[in-house]
Amino acid sequence: MKKIVVELGERSYPIVIGSGLFSSLLSGSSLQSGEVVMLVTDDNIASIYLDFVCKSLSDFGVSVDQLVISSGESYKSLSMFEYIITELLKKRHNRNVILIAFGGGVIGDLVGFTAATYQRGVRFIQVPTTLLAQVDASIGGKTGVNHALAKNMIGVIYQPISVIINLDFLYTLPSREFSSGLAEVIKYGIAFDSDFFAWLECNIENILNLEVSSLFYCVRRCCELKSFVITNDEHDQGSGVRALLNLGHTYAHAIESYFKYSQEWLHGESVSVGILMAANLSCMLGYLCDVDLKRIRSLLSRAGLPISPPKTMEIGDYLSYMIRDKKNISDDLCLILPVSIGHARVCTNIAHRLVKESIRGILGDM
Repeated sequence: MKKIVVELGERSYPIVIGSGLFSSLLSGSSLQSGEVVMLVTDDNIASIYLDFVCKSLSDFGVSVDQLVISSGESYKSLSMFEYIITELLKKRHNRNVILIAFGGGVIGDLVGFTAATYQRGVRFIQVPTTLLAQVDASIGGKTGVNHALAKNMIGVIYQPISVIINLDFLYTLPSREFSSGLAEVIKYGIAFDSDFFAWLECNIENILNLEVSSLFYCVRRCCELKSFVITNDEHDQGSGVRALLNLGHTYAHAIESYFKYSQEWLHGESVSVGILMAANLSCMLGYLCDVDLKRIRSLLSRAGLPISPPKTMEIGDYLSYMIRDKKNISDDLCLILPVSIGHARVCTNIAHRLVKESIRGILGDM
């Protein structure tokens, strides 16, 4: 078991990473015997793990309530947020309740947003079950829901009191979902750590095969990098380092919004294409070299991720969503671009013409 602390003063919290007995991970968290929790999960996770986790919590001495909702990005909505609030009120939960987000990034964002707003704020714990959530979405306190016109436009930064990562949950994750999470893993290497990127190039097949030591190091390193970022720039201000986590995401959110958050394009699949478009733009601007672009494309492909954009989207479709991105000021696009493997920068006032060319360049590779 490994414990990483996100250092935020009085709001510091542990990330506990391990496998095997779930109760041992609970003992390393901020949860205490005698607490009252409301566990929220989706129907996919509930069918496999709900009884096991609820029993582990009960054996730990916690009073457990539970709520199962439908799975999918389309349910990260205001209507589902209202439904969870209604259930909390019906069950007469007060400010002492601890919400547990048991699932992927959708559950984590939705439950975290609920915790931030229910009775002006209650505690919550992240128990991520997907690779994407374990390495990225569960850490840092970004919570919220989607709007039909743009992703993640409604939300707040609200930190959990613990993140409990059980690697065993990944063994039942569908291969497509697992590869989707690898887009965020690769993002860390591109934006922050060239040595980690090189390690991924050597070990990507081991990770895909769920080799224990490689998987553990992969998740641990991502959590270390994310913890460093949050500690230094919790609210996306100051150093601006947190903005770099959005590498590829402005393009990606356009794809997800276009497909109305359906399963046709998963978040990580969209991020993969978005990273390539951002890298292509960086090459056009003279920052990223062709060799690094080829390394990025190769690793994404080896991870089982798409390197070609959706065939049904036209170039204009991207811009109509990208101009609504929350990082923008007025109609000026703000994009995160890799300048070399291990380094990225925030680029502002990007001309729409250049963005279209960066997309057209990837289309030309199809």
